[in-house]
Amino acid sequence: MPIVESIYPEKLSEGDMVRVIAPAFSMAIIDIEIREIAQKHFEEELGLDVSYGSNAELIDKFNSSPIEARVDDFHEAISDKKVKAIFSIIGGTNGNQILRKIDWDLVVRNPKIVCGFSDITTLQNAIYQQCGLVTYSGPHFSTFGQKIFDSYTSDYLKMALFSNDPYCISPSKEWTDDEWYLEQNVRVPIANGGYWNIQNGHACGTSIGGNLCTLNLLQGTEFFPDAEEPIVFIEDTYESSARSIDRDLQSLLHAKRVGGLIIGRFQNGSNVDKSTIEAIIASKDELHGIPVVANVDFGHTLPITTFPIGGSVAMNINEGVLNIEVTRH
Repeated sequence: MPIVESIYPEKLSEGDMVRVIAPAFSMAIIDIEIREIAQKHFEEELGLDVSYGSNAELIDKFNSSPIEARVDDFHEAISDKKVKAIFSIIGGTNGNQILRKIDWDLVVRNPKIVCGFSDITTLQNAIYQQCGLVTYSGPHFSTFGQKIFDSYTSDYLKMALFSNDPYCISPSKEWTDDEWYLEQNVRVPIANGGYWNIQNGHACGTSIGGNLCTLNLLQGTEFFPDAEEPIVFIEDTYESSARSIDRDLQSLLHAKRVGGLIIGRFQNGSNVDKSTIEAIIASKDELHGIPVVANVDFGHTLPITTFPIGGSVAMNINEGVLNIEVTRH
C-alpha cells in the first residue's frame, strides 16, 4: 500500500501524559532505579506525566511480554485520549512479532507520537507504511535513566516532539559507549571529531530507517516503507562488523533506491572506522552520485538525536560542509 501523504501527530505540550510500553523486551529487565531516574527526567525536565502499559512488566523466556499482551498495551495506549505520546521502554529482538496483530485502522483514527529506536524500527516503519503516520526514531524511556545525562538527547527530543519548527542536526561535543546501566557513576566521554562526509551532494525527501538489520526484516512484507527515493537513516550495534554492515546495506539497496544516506555512530566493539565506511560505500553502484554522511549522533552510543520516520529531511554535503535539516517533522 503506497503512502501518498504523511500524517503528522499533534506535538507535545507541558503537562501532557505519555505512555511507556514494551513492544519488544519487557520493562522487567530494567532496574527500578533506572526507571525512577527516567521518570524524574520526564516529569521535571520535559514536564510530562508518565503512565505505564498494564502488561509492560510481564516477562517470558524470551525477555518479552507475551505477544497478545504487547499488542493490548499498544492498542490501549493508542486508544486512550489522555495519552499524547507512546515511548518504548527499551528495544529487543522480536518487536516484529506484533505487526500482523495490530489494528491499523485504530492507529489511523488516533494518530499520536510513537518514539523509540533499535528493535522498535520495525514497528515505526510499519506504522508509516500502513497508516502514513510519522513516528520518531529517538530515545527510549530507559535512555533517560542515566544519572549523568547529556542534554543533547533531551534538546533534540524537544525540537522534534514539542515544536513544529524546522531544525538542523549538529554534532554533539562528546559521546560515550560505556555500560552506564551497570555503573552509573563512571562515564567515559570521547571527544566527537564530527561527521564523516563520505560523498558530496544534495538530496531531500521522506525519511525512513533506523536499525539496519532490523529494518531489513521488513523486506518482502506489507510493512516495508514505500517512500520514493527516501533519505535513509541507518545504524547498528556493537555486534555488527564491516562484513555484516556491507551485506545488510547491500540487501537494503537491492530493495530500495535511496536519495541520500545518513549513517549513525558505530559502537567501538564493531571496529568500524571511516575508511571502512568509505570502502563499503565505494563498492555500491547504487550509491554513486548519492550524498552519504556517517558518524551522526544516533544509534547505540550516547547522546542521540531524534528524527522523523515519514517526515521531510534535506541533506547537503559540499566540500566538508554538512547540513541536515528536518523541514517537516
